[in-house]
Amino acid sequence: MTLSTHQAKQFSWKIQPLLSKIYGKETTDKLLDKLYSLLEEHFADQKEENLNKWSENNILLISYGDSICSQTGEKPLVTLNNFLRKYLQDTITGIHILPFFPYSSDDGFAVIDYLAINPELGDWEDVSAIAEKFNLMVDLVINHISSQSIWFEQFKQCQPPGSNYFIEVDPATDLSEVVRPRNSPLLAKVETDKGTKYVWATFSHDQIDLNFANPDVLLEFIKIILFYVHKGAKYIRLDAVGYLWKQIDTPCIHLNETHAMIRLIREILQMVNADVALITETNVPNRENLSYFGNRDEAHMIYNFSLPPLLLNALLQGKSEHLKTWMMSMPPAPVGCAYLNFIASHDGIGVRPAEGLLAEKEYQQLLKTMQNFGGKISMRKKADGSESPYEINISLFDALKGTVKGEDQWQVERFICSQTIMMAIEGIPAFYIHSLLATANGYKNVAKTGRNRSINRHQWDVDKLEQLLAEQNSPQAKVYQELCRRIKIRRCQPAFHPNATQYTLHPMNKALFAFWRQSRERDQSIFCINNLSDRSQKLRLSDLNLICTDPWCDLISGGLIEDIHDKVILKPYQSVWITNKYG
Repeated sequence: MTLSTHQAKQFSWKIQPLLSKIYGKETTDKLLDKLYSLLEEHFADQKEENLNKWSENNILLISYGDSICSQTGEKPLVTLNNFLRKYLQDTITGIHILPFFPYSSDDGFAVIDYLAINPELGDWEDVSAIAEKFNLMVDLVINHISSQSIWFEQFKQCQPPGSNYFIEVDPATDLSEVVRPRNSPLLAKVETDKGTKYVWATFSHDQIDLNFANPDVLLEFIKIILFYVHKGAKYIRLDAVGYLWKQIDTPCIHLNETHAMIRLIREILQMVNADVALITETNVPNRENLSYFGNRDEAHMIYNFSLPPLLLNALLQGKSEHLKTWMMSMPPAPVGCAYLNFIASHDGIGVRPAEGLLAEKEYQQLLKTMQNFGGKISMRKKADGSESPYEINISLFDALKGTVKGEDQWQVERFICSQTIMMAIEGIPAFYIHSLLATANGYKNVAKTGRNRSINRHQWDVDKLEQLLAEQNSPQAKVYQELCRRIKIRRCQPAFHPNATQYTLHPMNKALFAFWRQSRERDQSIFCINNLSDRSQKLRLSDLNLICTDPWCDLISGGLIEDIHDKVILKPYQSVWITNKYG
């Protein structure tokens, strides 16, 4: 390293150890100069880490660029922006637009060009228009790229740079230790100008894994990250990052090099724009997922992947046992970090994050009930060649149309209860657009694509959707209006700061799921009590130890509590937020 400026020395001090962990000393010495030259013009003046990237005011929406479309020929990103400004401008603060790049499969996650917008959706001006009003989350599909990308075309033609960007493996190699998220063959057979080759393909044979052992691949992705930040991204989501690094005779997931790579990206973001947050997407068992906080030096945010299956199971069973046990085991997010809470997403409800957390009988009941409600079960291949469930593919609204006893009349109430719990738990709430819109199972989509995940990727016609939202008795109107109302209440409560204190409460009634949030200034308490059952339940307010000198009210209903020694009757799936400080 020949650089002599103070800035260069600081850069070397922070980055060199991470590069050495990944590539070794010899490669690092050469790579450090290249990386500095790439980043030098992008360095920001801010030196200190921003530990306040979020507050109780932050609410995220998850949507495809074409989740809402117009029959007028208007580009979907324009339609989405118009819808957001008309219906959600005062409700959400940020939006995760799922991959909006040219792609070849997997609804965007087989990226052909990381720097272009899918012309069927719109252009960068349309994305920028959304980012002007809403904090933008951009997917960095970092583990793999489309087989139709220019890099892979170069690989097949044995031309640089793509010829060295992928992982070739002898098909006779023993890969039985590799953890698989799918049941497709791990290696894809490819015909090249130099004969038949086999390349690593974790997710599908159209999604070819990139070789980060080649430092040039890292440099390519740093350029992509800089481009996204320049385009206004406030959140960078590392898709499937747990599978990034490959080493034969290991599980090839969560390897040390992968964690070092995430720390490296976080350090670079700190130097370029300290307000940008890094999110890791790792749909794995809970303990493995928590490792991506590192020593508060990896992801700023991790998905709370165990919440969806556990909350779904609790509402199907009508009891809080496993949900409560999980909550008690969850550590507070480290300083400068946060959980990202969600229940529904463009993917299914992952069941691996519930491993070891659900009783086997309840686990099987969960799977069977979801199938009874129209859901599909996607499988993964285990090391012994057998298959096991990986995720449940179903619309969350239909997943909650009943309980293990069957369908009933409480679908809307049960669904709203699920979202109310999600937005009150420690972390930042992220609502899938089809949750706010009470979208049902999309069976036609599944028949059209042949893919289970299509069941929860409906494309609304904006005119039809607006008609339903105007009909007061439609499920869409009921869910949209009530969730927006509760979100707006939530955004004003300091006790719902993503890093506010949280304690699990222990009411005698197992049908009640209860926890306490306290603001960081300790001037507001909120007792969150939720009836998980289809029957009315009694709550003794004396069990909450409310301070008699404070006035108390329920934020959701607006009702004052006259006697803190009284009993409250919670209707089926009713939630209350009892607080001593309210506007």
